[in-house]
Amino acid sequence: MKKPIPMAKKNSLLSVFISFKYAFKGLILMFHGERNFYVHILASVFALTLAFYFPLSPAERAIIVIMIALVLAAEILNSSIERLTDLVQPSFNKKAAEVKDLAAAAVLVLAIASVAVALIIFLPYILLIL
Repeated sequence: MKKPIPMAKKNSLLSVFISFKYAFKGLILMFHGERNFYVHILASVFALTLAFYFPLSPAERAIIVIMIALVLAAEILNSSIERLTDLVQPSFNKKAAEVKDLAAAAVLVLAIASVAVALIIFLPYILLIL
């Protein structure tokens, strides 16, 4: 049985720490159970390596970081939608499957956009060394 969580006033420092605890718990869930999250993490490490290898401007580096954050956040939201859909509709349902497909499509759109941004930023530097 889980320990009860101490009650904290809504705007107290303790409530802030408790909310961070839940957020980190969510990240741990993503690392332990979501294969696609690992793929995005590996792509992120690769992009960040390139971002600090090449002499990018601070704005270009910021754009890379923002795109990484958007893709990772979208993957987390996608996983949340999938889990909630499975909770509400455990057996197969065409509409529930469509909800999951739409959430996955949102991640795909952001992932494609991030690859396009990466190509726009990195390709000139890559072509210089080829």
